[in-house]
Amino acid sequence: MPLIADGATRISDLISVARENDQWIYFCGAQPVFHHAESDAHSFRMFTAQLICQGACRQVDIVRAFGVSKNSVIRSVNKYRAGGVKAFYTPRAPRRASVMTPEVRAQAQQFLGIGWSRGEVAERLNLKLDTLRKAIQQGRLTEPGPLGRQKPASEKSPAPQPSTTTDKSTRAIADAAAEMGTACTRPDERVLAAFGLLDGAPTRFESCRDISFGGVLCALPALAENGLFRHIHDCLAQLRGYYSTLHVIVLLAHMALCRIKAVEQLQYQPPGELGKLSGLDRVPEVRCLRRKLAALSIDDGPDKWAGLLSQDWLEAAPELAGALYVDGHVRLYHGSQTALPKRYVSRQRLCLRGTTDYWVNDVLGQPFFAVERPIDHGLLEALRSDIVPRLLKDVPGQPTAEELTADRYRARFVILFDREGYSPEFFKEMWQTHRIACITYHKYPKDDWPAAEFADIETTLPGGEQVSLQLAERGSWIGDRKSGLWVREVRKLTTSGHQVSLISTAFGGSAVRDAAGLFSRWSQENFFGYMMEHFAIDLLNEYRTEQIPETKRPVVNPTWRELDRQKRSLKSTLTHRQARFAALTLHPESDEAARAKWEKQKAELVEAIEQLEHEMAAINSQLKTTPSHLAWDQLPEAEKFQRLAPSRKQLVDTVKMIAYRAETAMASIVRESLARTDDARSLLRDLFRSEADMLPDVEQQVLRVHVHPMSNPRSNRAIAHLLDHLNGAEFTYPGTSLQLVYSLAGEAETSNSAPRQNPTDQEA
Repeated sequence: MPLIADGATRISDLISVARENDQWIYFCGAQPVFHHAESDAHSFRMFTAQLICQGACRQVDIVRAFGVSKNSVIRSVNKYRAGGVKAFYTPRAPRRASVMTPEVRAQAQQFLGIGWSRGEVAERLNLKLDTLRKAIQQGRLTEPGPLGRQKPASEKSPAPQPSTTTDKSTRAIADAAAEMGTACTRPDERVLAAFGLLDGAPTRFESCRDISFGGVLCALPALAENGLFRHIHDCLAQLRGYYSTLHVIVLLAHMALCRIKAVEQLQYQPPGELGKLSGLDRVPEVRCLRRKLAALSIDDGPDKWAGLLSQDWLEAAPELAGALYVDGHVRLYHGSQTALPKRYVSRQRLCLRGTTDYWVNDVLGQPFFAVERPIDHGLLEALRSDIVPRLLKDVPGQPTAEELTADRYRARFVILFDREGYSPEFFKEMWQTHRIACITYHKYPKDDWPAAEFADIETTLPGGEQVSLQLAERGSWIGDRKSGLWVREVRKLTTSGHQVSLISTAFGGSAVRDAAGLFSRWSQENFFGYMMEHFAIDLLNEYRTEQIPETKRPVVNPTWRELDRQKRSLKSTLTHRQARFAALTLHPESDEAARAKWEKQKAELVEAIEQLEHEMAAINSQLKTTPSHLAWDQLPEAEKFQRLAPSRKQLVDTVKMIAYRAETAMASIVRESLARTDDARSLLRDLFRSEADMLPDVEQQVLRVHVHPMSNPRSNRAIAHLLDHLNGAEFTYPGTSLQLVYSLAGEAETSNSAPRQNPTDQEA
C-alpha cells in the first residue's frame, strides 16, 4: 500500500513532497529525508535526479508532481549520471571571448561592402558561416544589394574572385541553411503571406551564376506569344498567399519544357534554382503545388481558358484553320478508383480501359483543342455532337451564305480524318447541311486503275517538304442509291505497285491539294507520339473521380455484351467442329477397325455440331429481344462507372499545349541555321535544361540571361540565331519592368540584344 505523509503531494508510492515556509520537504514514507529552499533550483534538480537514478521514482512522476518540462528532467538526470552531486554546484566555466570582435567585425563589414559573398568572407576571416549569418541577421553587419560594388582586381586574396553574383555552391549552402526550410530565404514575406497580408510575393531577381534549367528562360517570349499569360486573370481563380496565379502558371510551363513530367517529380529538383527563374526564393513543394492546382481548377476555369485560347489560335492563323485534322487518342487508365469501359487501343492492339480524347490539330500538327469522351461512340458521333458545332462557331474566315450560294462547290472548311470516320451518310450530311468538306481514305476501293492513268506530280506538303507523287483522279459514287453521293477519288501509286485511295468532298479544291493534306496526316500522329514521350499527356494529374453528368448518350447494355461474347465464342467453336467434320469426308474402306473409329468420330462431331447449333439459336433468340444500348439512367447501378476528374488535367494539358506550340515556333527559327532540320527539337530540349547566368540591372531595367554554350559550334550558331530573334521581340518579364536580353556566355551583345534606352538617355 502507498505510504504518503499527511498533507504531502504524492510522487511515488514511498516518496512525497510538501511545501512549508518557502521550503520543499521530501518524505520517504512518513520520515523527512531532504529539504531545500523553494528558490534553490540546483538542489531541486540534484535531488530529483538522484531519486530517479536510484529507482525511487520515475521521470514522469517528477514531471507530473512539479509541472516541469520533460527535457529539463532528462538534462538533470544526464548531468547527475555524468558528474554526480558536485556537477550541480560547480560554477559554470566562463564564456569564451567572442570571435566576432570589433576588429573582425570591421574587416567583415569591409569585405561585404566591396561585394564579397558570405562564404568568401567567412573563409577569409576563418569564421563559421553560421556566425557570420547571425551577425547579419542581428544587424551587427549589413550586406549591400545585388548590385553592390565589385572587389578591385588588384586586391590579392586567397578566396575566389569576388563578384556581386552568387555561384551555385554558395546558393546551395545558403538554401540548406535557411531556417524556415530549404531555400526559404524570404522569411518576412512568407510570414506576411501566412497572416493574409500578402497576395503573391513580389517578383525580384538576383544576380546568379550557373542556374540550373536557366536556358528555359529563352522560351518565355514564345510562351507569351502563344497565350500563356492571356486570359488567366479572367478565367482562373486568383490565388492568395505567397505564390500567385502567375507564379504557378510559369512554373507549370517551365516544368513542361524541362521535361519534369509530374508534380511529384518536382521533389527531386533543386527548389531554389527553379525559384530563381521565377523571381522567387524557391518553388512550392509538391503538397503546396497540388493545393494551388486544385484552387485553380474550380468553376470550370481551365475549360474556359482553353476555349478562349483555341479561339485566339484559330484567329491568329486563319490559313491553317481552313483544313483541320481530327483524330481520337485513348488515354489509358490502370487504376482501381473506377471501372472505365474498355476500348480498342491501336498502338498496343489491345482492348484496355481508358477514356478517349478527340484532338483537333492544324495541318502542321499544332493543337487547337481536345474533347474528352468518357462515354464514347466513335469519331462520327463526336464530330456531330461536339467538334463540328464548335468549329462552325470558332473557325475564322468562313464564307457568307451569299458566297456559298454563288459558288456551289465552295466549302466553309475541310476536316480530315482516318478510315474510322468513313461514312457516305456523314459526308452527305456535312456537305448538304453545313457545306463542310471531308477527306479520308476510301474504305472499300474497287479494282486497281491502269498504271497509265497516273502522272508524276511535284508538290509541297504543308510542312514544307518537297515530294513527288504518282497521282490519278476520277469521280466515284460511294454508298447506296439513297444515302450515297458523288465524290472525288484520288489514288497514289506507290513504288511497290499498291494504290492508296482517298475520297474527298472538297469539290472546289484539287487532287494534289487533297493528297498533300491527307498524306500529311502523320503530323498529328507524330504529335501524339511526341506529347506522350516528352510531355506525358497520358499521365494522371490527380486520382479523384466524379459522377458523370446527365447525358443522353446511350451506353452498351452489359447483358447484350455478354450474349454477344457468348455468341462469338460459340461461333468460333462451331466453325472449328464443322471444319473437322468436313475433313472426315473420305472413309477408310480397307480396314474395318479404322472404319469403325471413323464412323464413331463422325457421329460424335454431328452430335457436338447439333448441340452448338441449338445453343447458337437460343442465344440469337435472346439477342433479338435484348437492346444493344441503354440510356444511362437505365443502366444497372453495379455497371455504372465514374469519370476521371477533368479540371486539373484540363489546366495542365492547356499549359502543355502552349509549351508545345512555343517549342514548335522556336524550332522553326532554329531550323533556319541547321543543316539537319530534324535536330531542332533535340537542340531546344538541351537548351531548356542547360545552365545560364542571370544578371538583373535595375537602373537600365534589363534582365540579362547568359546561356551557357552548347556542345558544338554548329549548335552555338543555331542558338545564337534564335537569341537574336528573341532579343528583337523586346519581351518584358511579366509582373516587372525588366526587359529580357539574351546572349551566349562569353560572347558580346549584338545590336538586337542591346537594352532599350529611355528618352532621357537618348537626349543625353
